Amino acid sequence: MTRIVYLNGEFIDEAEAKVPIMDRGLLFADALYEGMGVLDGAIVDVRKHMARLRRSLAEIAMPEPHTEEEFLGILTELVRRNDVDEGFLYLHVTRGVAEREYVPAAGLTATVFGFTQSLHGAPADVEPTGLTMSSQPDLRWARRDIKTTNLLGQVLAKWGAAEAGADEALLVAPDGTVTEGGAVSFFSVVDGTVLVRPQSNDILPGITRSTLLEVLEAEGIPIDERTYTLDEALAADEAMITGASSYVEPIVAIDGHTIGGGGPGALTLRLRTAYLALVRSRLHAD
Repeated sequence: MTRIVYLNGEFIDEAEAKVPIMDRGLLFADALYEGMGVLDGAIVDVRKHMARLRRSLAEIAMPEPHTEEEFLGILTELVRRNDVDEGFLYLHVTRGVAEREYVPAAGLTATVFGFTQSLHGAPADVEPTGLTMSSQPDLRWARRDIKTTNLLGQVLAKWGAAEAGADEALLVAPDGTVTEGGAVSFFSVVDGTVLVRPQSNDILPGITRSTLLEVLEAEGIPIDERTYTLDEALAADEAMITGASSYVEPIVAIDGHTIGGGGPGALTLRLRTAYLALVRSRLHAD
């Protein structure tokens, strides 16, 4: 027995889980996903994740295979069966199985699967030491706001960052502006103000990103919502990333250039503490 996964109505050993080769998710990346954090045995911001999934489904005209409550039941059971206290939860929905044709046939039955993984960042109750980033060209398609499984651009960027000896990629658009990380949202801090790239088709509507924006407002920290360049990011006093199971993590260097004092910034650590307090209050309230 390894881990228990969910596939099309069944909770089974991952070694038994099989998807047909004619699945459109495999052939065309005609599929969507959600990555969620698990903290204290509960799913962080799960309602926000379900809302984003529904939006993505609507954007590509894919019928909803389950109600929100049904999805919640599947996800909660995955966490329970795998005894996850803190970690990562993945949900994947494809349009279904059919002969390879670009235009999908009507009435397909979605393929739905999910699994758990170990934590992707520093544990919630351990102070992070900071990560490094490497700038990489943003090669992704134009609808980055849809959480599709077409992730080759991110794979190449994160691969390039790894070869450069960095922990994560910082994606840079052709106009020289920073978009986001390879699998995370990105923020810079200048003179106590947090630079935030505006939400658009250019970036994913990150769930942890949205909750951090709530924290910034609650903490009274000013926000400068605009596009900004890689050079501006390099000159920042602090930088941070947000992600489903990495929470809020400091960035200490980009392209070998030290950010701020070269260690986790005071504001970043303050925001991480406030973020974790907020999501935990919501988890325990539920």
